[in-house]
Amino acid sequence: RKMLLPQCKYRQKRPVIRRNLPTIVHLIAILIILSLLANAKEMGDNIESNLERICIVGSGNWGSAIAKIVGANCACLGSCESRVNMWVYDEIIIDNNGFERNLSDLINELHENPKYLPGIHLPENVVAVPDLRTACKGATLLIFVLPQQFLTRVLPVVKKYAEPSCRCISLIKGLDFCPQTHTPKRISELITDATGFPCGVLMGANVANEVALDYFCESTLACDFRDDETNMATSEIFDAPPHFLVHHITDVAGAEVCGALKNVIALGAGFVDGIGLGGNTKAALLRVGLLEMQRFCQLFWEDVDHKDTVFAQSCGIADLITTCYGGRNRHCAEIFARKRLEANSDYHAEEGFEKLWKEIEGKELKGQHLQGTSTTKEIYKLLEKRKVLESFPLVSTIYQIAFRGQSVNTISYGIRNSKL
Repeated sequence: RKMLLPQCKYRQKRPVIRRNLPTIVHLIAILIILSLLANAKEMGDNIESNLERICIVGSGNWGSAIAKIVGANCACLGSCESRVNMWVYDEIIIDNNGFERNLSDLINELHENPKYLPGIHLPENVVAVPDLRTACKGATLLIFVLPQQFLTRVLPVVKKYAEPSCRCISLIKGLDFCPQTHTPKRISELITDATGFPCGVLMGANVANEVALDYFCESTLACDFRDDETNMATSEIFDAPPHFLVHHITDVAGAEVCGALKNVIALGAGFVDGIGLGGNTKAALLRVGLLEMQRFCQLFWEDVDHKDTVFAQSCGIADLITTCYGGRNRHCAEIFARKRLEANSDYHAEEGFEKLWKEIEGKELKGQHLQGTSTTKEIYKLLEKRKVLESFPLVSTIYQIAFRGQSVNTISYGIRNSKL
């Protein structure tokens, strides 16, 4: 006889999989969500990695002024990271409460450069960074705006820490010279040779304080990067209508040589002002000076197609006019001329004139340096070595007055002796 067992022993058990199905579905859903989030993050990282990351190397008067423009543009441009690093060579500053503070800390706290551009508000996305490695790490665009003599120190660092595909724009107005041959080398060439990064320039009639105050001005961006799109994207970072209008050209050599040599001509303009020769003489000096700048460019960069239009740009005639009427080189040269007239017998040897320039520079420029004097000496040596001084009578006269004791009153000889 069949024993009756409890019915529950013969009841079919529910499969484990079926019993745990809700939990498995939840796990799969969680895994799908995590995968989507990871993909979204990766896409976000890729998008962020494609954004322009900008570092301004330098934080003086002009560096702070251009930081105001670049910072405001990057906050609006979808192609750029909002944050703009500005490398600051830190100094100890006494704040309004009498305490010693690092300049970089004050800039980040006040959003203003109290030493070199006081009273001008900087965008909050411009961040002062005292460590160069941190400032330029991962940068895709480096903007060089620091004294020329500091370049050799910073270039190895930026080469190591910036993106390998980085490009550069130089705002430095000057030329470098080989110490053995005195052969000229443009600053953009120096940057490219040391880093491997392509380099353009931004030059023009751009007095820093006026740019910072939003007075209307123009500037010339000279660059020839890999394509028109990159050139345009670079221009957008600087262009800030209606106050700061940027025109793009491809003649980097022409724009850069204009930016360097105009400081030499500005010394002559200061001599004219110092002895009171008037506006007519200065106008003649500007005309001859522009033509000597053009001749110099054609002589030493003959392989470049220097269209006459580059000298009609803001980087050419406009910058020359501004520098010869309101720049620091003109100002210091005017003081130099007056001191020469006041104490003619005290300065004869070349060392005496060097000392006088240093005294004026130290008193008038608050730690910054004249570019016109050093450029004048190097260019004169170069022209003398090439035996072409007679083709540059104005530059030669400026040198003789500045360093060899020739009378300041002879500045007009350099204009009259020109065959241009």
